[in-house]
Amino acid sequence: MSATVAVKKVDATPKVGDLVFVRSRRWLVDDVLSQGRGKTLLVRLSCAEDDSQGQLLDVLWDYEIDRRIVQDEGWQQLAAQGFDEPRFFAAFLHTLRWNCVTATDPGLLQAPFRAGIKIDAYQMEPLRKALLLPRVNLFIADDTGLGKTIEAGLIARELLLRKRAKTIVIATPPSVLEQWKAELEERFGLVFEILDRNYLTRMRRERGFGVNPWRTHSRFLVSHNLLVDPIYADTLREWLGDFSPGSLLILDEAHHAAPSSGGKCGIESKLTRSVRDLAGRFEHRLFLSATP
Repeated sequence: MSATVAVKKVDATPKVGDLVFVRSRRWLVDDVLSQGRGKTLLVRLSCAEDDSQGQLLDVLWDYEIDRRIVQDEGWQQLAAQGFDEPRFFAAFLHTLRWNCVTATDPGLLQAPFRAGIKIDAYQMEPLRKALLLPRVNLFIADDTGLGKTIEAGLIARELLLRKRAKTIVIATPPSVLEQWKAELEERFGLVFEILDRNYLTRMRRERGFGVNPWRTHSRFLVSHNLLVDPIYADTLREWLGDFSPGSLLILDEAHHAAPSSGGKCGIESKLTRSVRDLAGRFEHRLFLSATP
C-alpha cells in the first residue's frame, strides 16, 4: 500500500522535531535560531537519509529553493490495515531468525544464496577465510578469468549482511569501472556510485560547493588515478579519519600499488604512497591481483 505525503506550504516556519525536505534530501529539525527581527531563520538540521544519518547541516531557511515541511507520511493509513496473515508473519519471523543465526556463526553463509550466479567451490575459500578473521585482510591472487570479482563480491555482501561493514570503497583501473559497477549490481544487488568529476560536479550542484562527495553515499567505485589526486584523496581521508570502523577497501590490480624493490634506484609511485596511507584507515581490506 502506498502512503500519501502531505506537505506544508513553502513559507511555513519549521519547528523543532519537524521532518523537512531540503537540497533533495530529508532532514530532521534539531534547532531553529532567530537571526533578529526581519531576518531569516537559521535552521539546524540532522540528516534522516540512510546513507548519511546524523550528518549536520545549518541552512538559512528562506534562501533554500526546494525547502518544504513534510507534515504527514501516512502512518495511520498503514496501521489501519490490521495484522498480517499468520503465514506471512511466520515467514518474516523465520527470516529474522535465520539472519540472526548466520550473523554469529562463521560456518553459516548467506551471500552465496543471495547471488544471482553459479558459484564454484574454490570461490568459497576466500569467503571462508575472511569470516575467520576479526578484521578481513586478504590478498587474492587467482589467475585471470577465475572470478576475483565474484570472490570479492561474496565477501563484501557477507560483511554487509552481518553488519560488519557499512561503507565500501573499490579502487580499480579506469577501464574496468563500468564493468565492476554492472557486475556488482546484477550479481549481488549492490549499487555503487562511480566517484569521478561528473559525480563531484553533480553533488556540488545539488548539495553545495563545500560538500564532501564521500559523505553522499556508502558504496563507491573510484579509479586508481583519483587516489593520488588531492581533490579526492584529501576528502577521502577527512571522511575516514584516522580509522573508520565498518569500512572495507577493495583494491583491484593491487600490483600497481606494490612497493619498490628497495634498491638505490627504486622509487615508489604516487599510488603506492597513497594506498599505504589510506589502507590503514579501513577496518577491512581486500587486495586483488592476477600478477602477484
